[in-house]
Amino acid sequence: MDVTVLRPEELTTADIRAWHAMQRADAALANPFLSPEFTRAVGHQRTSARVARLSVPGPEGSRPVGFFPFERRAFGSGKAIGSGFCDCQGLIHEPGLDWDAMELLRACDLAIWEYDHLTAGQTPFERVGTPRARAASPIMELNGDHGTYLRRLRHTFLASARQKERRLCRAVGPVRLVFGASDPGLLDTLVHWKSAQLHARGLRRALPSEEWFQAILRELLDLPSESCSGVLSALYAGDQVVAVRYDLRSPRVLADWFQAYDTRFARYSPGILQYLKLVEAAADRGIAHIDLGKGAGPHKDHLKTAELTVTEGYVARHTAKAALSRARMASGRTARAAVRSHPAVHRAAARTVGAVEVVRSGGHGRPPRAAQGAGGGRSR
Repeated sequence: MDVTVLRPEELTTADIRAWHAMQRADAALANPFLSPEFTRAVGHQRTSARVARLSVPGPEGSRPVGFFPFERRAFGSGKAIGSGFCDCQGLIHEPGLDWDAMELLRACDLAIWEYDHLTAGQTPFERVGTPRARAASPIMELNGDHGTYLRRLRHTFLASARQKERRLCRAVGPVRLVFGASDPGLLDTLVHWKSAQLHARGLRRALPSEEWFQAILRELLDLPSESCSGVLSALYAGDQVVAVRYDLRSPRVLADWFQAYDTRFARYSPGILQYLKLVEAAADRGIAHIDLGKGAGPHKDHLKTAELTVTEGYVARHTAKAALSRARMASGRTARAAVRSHPAVHRAAARTVGAVEVVRSGGHGRPPRAAQGAGGGRSR
């Protein structure tokens, strides 16, 4: 097997076509975060982005059988593409393909590769990797039938949501969802609301307010691709926008990404109302399930009908660089655990990190492209 490392923009039309075919052939790879479009959008903003193309000899030359998107960091370390805001990770491959994880890392010049949302079916990574945790990723099963989905929800939860919708209708106007909204101002509204929500939690440098991240959102929005397209949806009460969300979709999966609402309407639970309207629009478009992403949350407990499993961990070669990276990871986890155990220290640390990032960027809002690999976790 031959491995060639490329920048995302160096992928050919034939590469993209083969990548799409691999996603269609395996439901575990159908998530839009695993698409070439997502990888290329990240690559336009992060110079650390790479793709390893796995090929085998064929009758008409080499034939691609897998694609491994990743980001290369210092000291031979690597992370999944879009680390910090990517909810599904792994190697996209032909059905039944077996690969050598250590040889793949060697070919990519990586001593270690970290992941936190490794999808199912990545057996070669799991075989030699060191898992730190396995987490449930709740999903809303639709399979083209929103009525069946709604009947699976708890009656008290659904009755409460419908009562709030009736109250909102009386107070403001009829409630409706526009799926795939074309109003260009809605993205700005979402960014403003989401940033304000995160700032209220003590995060001074909220990811949605970063210009480079907004560039990724704009590139993916309404992309005419079967594999990945950003979708804006707005919930209206009368003529008033009360909630906006940005999801990624593929033919069969809608990946929950960012949502926010006008806090003036908080008493009506507009986020929940938007989900319940979303299921009908998604089912009508052939979406099999909505992936809510890993992590706990009361709304996920109410909305989920099943769970996928994703893994957090790393694969490391037996090199000095890998040993150094493991030591840094261990010390970082210890420090983070200590900070999180003291709320006041945690809040101060969040403010300090924001200030340091501003200094590093020379006082400007967007960090230099070489520093963008630092990412920064996403809070839903």
